[in-house]
Amino acid sequence: MKGRQLDVVLTEKDLGVIISSNLKMAEQCHEAYHKANRKLGLLKRTVKYRNTDILVRLYKSLVRPHLEYSSPVWSPHYRKDKLLLEKVQHRFTLLFDDLRTLQYSERLTRLKLWSLEERRNRADLIELFKMVRGISTVPLQTFFKLAEGRCTRGHRWKLVKEHSRCDARLYFFSVRVLNRWNSLPQSAVQVNTVNCFKNQLEKLKNTQMDFFMDD
Repeated sequence: MKGRQLDVVLTEKDLGVIISSNLKMAEQCHEAYHKANRKLGLLKRTVKYRNTDILVRLYKSLVRPHLEYSSPVWSPHYRKDKLLLEKVQHRFTLLFDDLRTLQYSERLTRLKLWSLEERRNRADLIELFKMVRGISTVPLQTFFKLAEGRCTRGHRWKLVKEHSRCDARLYFFSVRVLNRWNSLPQSAVQVNTVNCFKNQLEKLKNTQMDFFMDD
């Protein structure tokens, strides 16, 4: 370009997200894992007073953001990548002596935490809600098309899911979010603010425990 030879690279970081030439998210998952793991190690070494409320607050503000930054862009679909990210939160729940003998899911319940997989799917829905309500800078029509006859059954904001032949497309945000979005009750999508929508998702998790889990 303009007489300068361009370097050939397999990965490139754009706005904090690592994009690979094969469009797989393993590099981004490893980057997020190592950043969060270092923060968790720092938290473990420096905070001696193991008050549950304080530790959970510190985890949410210092550790978990590294595991969730822009997750709608790079949310993983390979099991190994999901387990790698979840390992950080698993380690955090083991900081509490009275919870160590419990299963991971029970420890999350006691600490009032969602699994990271559930939170990524929640983040997808929140991002789509912003697009539907015109809050996002990305127009809904950029990625989605409203289903015809959408008022006959379910909520009125159902979206069309098109056929995908490759994993890169199938697990991209604009496709993976559709089944879960179309399954939402009318009471969830009819709210006008993001906070109200989050409250609706919280209620949905309490009534349908597996709603935010991948198949």
